[in-house]
Amino acid sequence: MKNTDLESYLNSLLAVSLFKDYAPNGLQVEGKREIKKIITGVTASQALVDEAIRLQADALLVHHGYFWPGEPQAIRGMKGQRIRSLIRNEINLLAYHLPLDAHIHLGNNAKLGEKLGLIGIEPINPEDPQCLVFHGYLPESMSALQMTGYITSALKREPLISHHPENKLSHIAWCSGGAQNYIQQAIDYGVDAYISGEVSEHTIHTARENDVVFYAAGHHATERYGIKALGEWLQQQFSELEVHFIDIDNPA
Repeated sequence: MKNTDLESYLNSLLAVSLFKDYAPNGLQVEGKREIKKIITGVTASQALVDEAIRLQADALLVHHGYFWPGEPQAIRGMKGQRIRSLIRNEINLLAYHLPLDAHIHLGNNAKLGEKLGLIGIEPINPEDPQCLVFHGYLPESMSALQMTGYITSALKREPLISHHPENKLSHIAWCSGGAQNYIQQAIDYGVDAYISGEVSEHTIHTARENDVVFYAAGHHATERYGIKALGEWLQQQFSELEVHFIDIDNPA
């Protein structure tokens, strides 16, 4: 498959044109024209780039790519090393941020809900294709402390919990990654708990004062599953592609 054909397919699948994002979605670094082997992973760190080189990949497909706002524009230092490594080895870098969070079937939030065993999974505003906050229900209600163990078992990471471990939970909302500030949307929707990847100081006060239990389960830990599912989808749709997911763990 040609690199531009893969980009066009993914741009259409993930409805990239609907999103105003923080960084460019699609082909960020151009490599060899013909793609046969793809490595997928959460973040295009040097460690993941090195794995792509070791495995002789033609493309690296990630959730967190490059060219974020506020970072230096000069291609030097860590950024320069990463990009030089890709270009020297003719590896394409494709990255999809918010479109991958939001996708109703393959996205981070859809897959996080499935990983947690929730039912009735959908965005809190299903009419908005850009909606990032999802909600669903536990098959059986449980205490907030039991939910802590449930999340730990599913994600292999113990989450931070805001308060009231004895609260009974049934209706859950979530948004993966650094989405703690969407907690008010979850509160307004009327859920018992809200899960995100990261936490800010004020998030805990917001949760406590609205009696909604908040969990910070790790940015990386909550965003492993969308990019993995996207790679598996590509493998199923295009028999000529060889796709491998590499998890470079991150405690954040």
